Amino acid sequence: MSDLYRSALQARFAKAPQLPPLPGEEDEEDGRDSLGSLPSGMGPPAVPSRTPRAARKHTPNPSFSPISASGYFEQAMQVAVTPSDLDVRVYYSAPKFEDGTVIICHHGAGYSGLTFACMAKEITDMSKGECGVLSYDCRGHGKTKHLNGEKSSAEENLDVDVLTEDLVHLVQAVFPDVQTAPSLLLVGHSLGGSVCVRACPTLQQHSYRITGVAVIDVVEEFTLEALPLMHSLLNARPEGFDSLEEAVEWHVKTKTIHNPPSARVSIPSIVVPAPEGSPPSTPAYLWRTPLRSTAPYWTSWFTGLSSKFLAARTARLLILAGTERLDRELMIGQMQGKFQLVVIPGVGHMVHEDDPTRMAETLVEFWRRNERVVFGVKKVGEL
Repeated sequence: MSDLYRSALQARFAKAPQLPPLPGEEDEEDGRDSLGSLPSGMGPPAVPSRTPRAARKHTPNPSFSPISASGYFEQAMQVAVTPSDLDVRVYYSAPKFEDGTVIICHHGAGYSGLTFACMAKEITDMSKGECGVLSYDCRGHGKTKHLNGEKSSAEENLDVDVLTEDLVHLVQAVFPDVQTAPSLLLVGHSLGGSVCVRACPTLQQHSYRITGVAVIDVVEEFTLEALPLMHSLLNARPEGFDSLEEAVEWHVKTKTIHNPPSARVSIPSIVVPAPEGSPPSTPAYLWRTPLRSTAPYWTSWFTGLSSKFLAARTARLLILAGTERLDRELMIGQMQGKFQLVVIPGVGHMVHEDDPTRMAETLVEFWRRNERVVFGVKKVGEL
């Protein structure tokens, strides 16, 4: 892209300061810029360890050492989103052309924007720069903080309507002029899919051009049925880890994430150093986001998702892991040609981390089919 256009795009980040290169980041937490994921529930019970940390003597495995995100995104920025009282952490690679599209990615509960790092690089490479990628940490996650005063993650309001407003406000902060804003493709994993589906009509009301909305591995009926099992799954997680390498290794060996390079980028910032003065038996790193405290919101996150997805006035894509699992409403919608369904084999719930290449191919193909549609011909999902 021209230097002028690139400068204009960067200026839209509400005067957000560009941070130092990711490999050298040093902050009060972990000194790395890698975020992680909601485990699948495998692993030892979450019983506090009674063994002093020094006596455990688990040597970190260098094969699972953290990898910087600097090789996957061009920029890491803090964007002031005043209406939401948030200082939002954004990871961004801009499109190289003025008529390019920006794919906006929203992670699931317990994850962060860096869960899309490997996929983002694949997308920018495959599209030859026509697609940019913007991924961010939602409130209560990652490096997103409040502008006025601190709140613990347990105190955050994670109501789905609040999260939806946050996404709309972030888009308005980054691309305030809808006339010059790029077209947007909304992509959300699990909870993030629900947020993107809800944000789509609001963004369209503000005259943003939405190429499509893609939902990754979440189906309303089956997700709601599985929610009662969540506490058991959380109980199966360890209390924490004695090193960042151990955190990455646990996620890989329990098959929470099948792709070690992605885990090395995304996992380290899902944990934070234990507070000073913690008992000697406390692991060196604890979970960043207390997922159990979000339980009051779980049902509302997914209720009504299928109908809202089918009602979205844009192209629709549903990506599932391993097998085709559709509830009745989606099954009828698929038979009526209302959305595109892609099932990716050999992956777990972390589809975009387990096989970022296949995910990128799916999204780029979906974008090409719907962004450059001939005038007068309906897009996939608009039938």
